[in-house]
Amino acid sequence: MAAAPIIVTALFGDGDNGWLQELRRAHYPPERNRVAAHLTLFHHLPPGVEDELTRRLARAVAAPPPEAEIAGIIDLGAGTALRVHSEDLEHIRAELAEAFHGLLTPQDSVPWRPHVTIQNKVEPRDARRLQHHLRATFQPRPLALKGLAAWRYMDGPWEAIRSWPFRG
Repeated sequence: MAAAPIIVTALFGDGDNGWLQELRRAHYPPERNRVAAHLTLFHHLPPGVEDELTRRLARAVAAPPPEAEIAGIIDLGAGTALRVHSEDLEHIRAELAEAFHGLLTPQDSVPWRPHVTIQNKVEPRDARRLQHHLRATFQPRPLALKGLAAWRYMDGPWEAIRSWPFRG
């Protein structure tokens, strides 16, 4: 079997992790919900960069946690996501993207749109119904980020490689 690609995510703080996981469980089709709610920085890094990635992620978390907020609702067509705004996290991601330039897939090479998918692969009318419901009471809110993590994509589920907590 070929080595599995690497996914990089930001980890939610305990207070935010719970409600995000509950939203995903409530609205993501159960038969397709193979991983927990997550904020992806990179979808597919080559497995050969694991050692360098480990060093770079360890340096990236040497600072306090980035400030972040849930800033809006995103229409994914056949799904719904929560838009995340974090200049600090965008800076971390940009530095990593520059370091791995030439190794990024097309999906990871386009401008980053940070978000947490809470619904996917549903009928568009069902997605629009959820978006309408969420927008009716939506208020931007802080999002606690406690670290970064690397995962192996295992043709569906993910296998944890390691996580790195932010300092402070």
